[in-house]
Amino acid sequence: MKTPELTTLCYLERDGQYLMLHRVKKEHDINKDKYIGVGGHFLHGESPDECLKREVLEETGLRLTSYRARGIVTFVYGEDVVEYMHLFTADAWEGEMKECDEGTLEWVDIDRVCDLPIWEGDKVFFRLLKEGALFFSLKLVYTKDDRLTEVTINGEKQACTCE
Repeated sequence: MKTPELTTLCYLERDGQYLMLHRVKKEHDINKDKYIGVGGHFLHGESPDECLKREVLEETGLRLTSYRARGIVTFVYGEDVVEYMHLFTADAWEGEMKECDEGTLEWVDIDRVCDLPIWEGDKVFFRLLKEGALFFSLKLVYTKDDRLTEVTINGEKQACTCE
């Protein structure tokens, strides 16, 4: 059994928009061609906050000055991938945005995010964020062909209709 992955994911928010990363530059990327937030894998000994700040700086050139933990997302993909993703939003930062080597950074209207090519389960946490959920635990289970088969919010299984 593989060791679960530990990651962070952050959505920077300004003027009714999220900063999205269109993953188009890396080969063999599970997120290829999808839009996601910015973040990445923990380094040994890092806390979620340390990983978040480092990854956002590396991918965007921005130094977060105000952010909030929003939830833990357990992401299961086939038999091989289990990821515990610490989800954050941020509303203040400093610095100049730079080009990202993992994809294209784009500001997207929050109301349009679910129209982009995103993971089906991401629509669930975007709904929870929009509803103002203070903190949540979300489990998303996918088959290897990207089909969402299980959604569990705060220990309660939900229908897989994610809209």
